[in-house]
Formats: sequence, C-alpha cells, structure tokens
Amino acid sequence: MNMLAPILLSLSVVLASSAVAQTSETTKTYVIQQGAALPPSAVQAAEAMLAKGSGGFSVGTGLRGEVKSLVNFGDIQPDTQYPIASASKFLAAATVMAVVDDGKLQLDAPISTWLPKLPQAAGKLTLRQLLSQTSGLAGIKGEYYDLAQDHRITLEQSAMDVTQRPLVSVPGEVFAYGSPGFQLAGAVVEAATGQRWAKVFQDKIAGPLGMTHTYWTHLRLDSAEELPLAETLNPVLQGGAVSTTADYLRFLSMIAQDGVHEGERVLSRSSIDEMLKDQTPKAIMTPADANPIKNAHYSLGNWCESWDEAGGCLRNSSIGAFGAYPWVERKTGRFGIVFVYQRENAFRLWPQIEAIRDANRTEKHGR
Repeated sequence: MNMLAPILLSLSVVLASSAVAQTSETTKTYVIQQGAALPPSAVQAAEAMLAKGSGGFSVGTGLRGEVKSLVNFGDIQPDTQYPIASASKFLAAATVMAVVDDGKLQLDAPISTWLPKLPQAAGKLTLRQLLSQTSGLAGIKGEYYDLAQDHRITLEQSAMDVTQRPLVSVPGEVFAYGSPGFQLAGAVVEAATGQRWAKVFQDKIAGPLGMTHTYWTHLRLDSAEELPLAETLNPVLQGGAVSTTADYLRFLSMIAQDGVHEGERVLSRSSIDEMLKDQTPKAIMTPADANPIKNAHYSLGNWCESWDEAGGCLRNSSIGAFGAYPWVERKTGRFGIVFVYQRENAFRLWPQIEAIRDANRTEKHGR
C-alpha cells in the first residue's frame, strides 16, 4: 500500500436537492492521505459527526484489495492507535482460523482435545460455538468476567476461571453477545501451537499483512490507559486489541480478496467461507441491543448484517463499543472502516457512520 503525501484540501461540496434546481454548499477542511476525496454525502455525514462531538476520526474505503480513499478529520491519523473494543473479535477469529488452516485445530472438535483439564461441560464445546458466541457461556448481561480478570494470569488460567461457572444455555441454541468464549478459543490456540497468542497473531496475521501498529491488551473499562504489551499475558480477545485505520484496512482488504494479500495467501478460502457465513440462522439472539444494526445474525467473530438464501452474508462487520466500524461485502469486494474513539455512548454516531458507509457504495468519490 503506497501512502501518498497528505494533501490538505478545502473541499466545497455542492449537493443537489432532488429534482429541484436549488443547491446548498458546505465547506470542510480535512486531509486526504491516499486516493480520492469522500463522496459529497459522506462529507456531509462526517461533518454531522463532528457537530455531535465525535472528536477526530478517519475513514478508509476500498474495492477488491485497492484502497480507494483514506482521509482523516481532526487529530486521528491513519496510523493513530486506539483500542478498538469489539472490532477485535474479527481479528481474533482470523487468528484462530489461521491455526485451523495449519491443521492444528478443527472447528467442530471438542476443545478438551487441547485443554483436557477443563470441566466436562466446557470441554465439550467447540471453536465454532466459541467464535459464534453460541457456547452457552454468559454474555454481556453476565459479569464481564474476562474483563475483570487479572492481566498477569495466562490465557489458560483465564479459560479455567471462566469455565468454573455453569453454562446458562444449551450450546448452539442461544447467541449471547459478549461471552468470554474468545478467551477459551485463545487458550486452545496457545495449547495447539505451543506459543503465546501475541506471537501467533504476529506470525499468522499482523506480519503477513504489515499491521505494524496492532497489538493486544487486557482491556480495562475503568481507565483509558492501556497496558504495555509485555504485561499482557491475558489479552481480552473479545475486545482488547489496539489498532489503526491503515492496519485494519489491510486486514479488510485480505478478507475482501478471499484471504489473499498482495498476491500471498494469508487465510484459505474455506476459512473465509466459514468466517463470513451466517452461523446463527436459528439461534435466539441476545441481547436485542447488542449493537445498533437491526436484526443482524452472527458469523465467526463478526456480525452478519444481511444474508442470501444460502446463508452467505452480504455484509459482515465488527463494530466496537468505542465507535470503530469495519465492514466488508464479499460479493461486491467493497470494504471500509470508520475509525472513531469515544469512550462513552459512541453508538449515538451510528446514523452518520452508516451514511458514510452507504455513500461509498452509491456515489462517486470526489477529486
């Protein structure tokens, strides 16, 4: 990805009003880091976000591996690092699937195959159930027990801790958003590879994609301070990644190209198939307000916003509580991210984030 020198623009946007020959003009200064300016209605939505007190943010969009636009409003640059909350889940699932590709894991085998000391009920769970959040472990309405753990314990100790609690539903029947199942999946990865999660992520995902500013922490809801990388033996895999717009765009580009990045295969096509299909067609979805996307189902580590008759998702996304919203449309090859960092009530910005996404599907970019 060749980064062009930032070009400071004062962009005058003329918006046509339906069939009437009246126009309104809006002017906003922002920085184009790569590619073209945003479509006019995306700029309008971005300005509305700023008016809502979003602070700085950046937007990146692409098509079939090519970045079409990378811009920033305010002080969040494409390489500015922030916690991405639940947008971490997409990265976690990809890391697990890379180990599946290596033949060291199977999606539908009991996880006791790799963690034999787990309680019996937990040992029968599968990676598919963990990554699709249908394991029966308590979700967001539970205790957030993975976030409350000591960051100095290991992922295996984390897994043993969360599985001491009884299952709250029959595995496979109920989707419970925010469950600690990703901790179990991470512990399985470490057991199967003999390596720490951070190294597996670096070797399988971050390194091949050139994601040089992405790493894992033990997310702390009580503080904006993130722990140094060396201290994070127990990263929160459902929400503890720190990343950037540019890094996440590289990841989305790979997903949009069926697992290929710059001519090199990172994930198998079959792994992409599993990650992007509807994994919860018959599951009871809880809670109803887990995200602002209405009636969404779930894939592996990401939301299935809409789907076809065969269960193939038309758009997948992994919105985070702090406002980061990455998405990919496999059939069209479109992908993008709106990178916002708001510790409180980020979902108030959803109408504008959605408008930015949709403008990049239906309108031509500026010059």
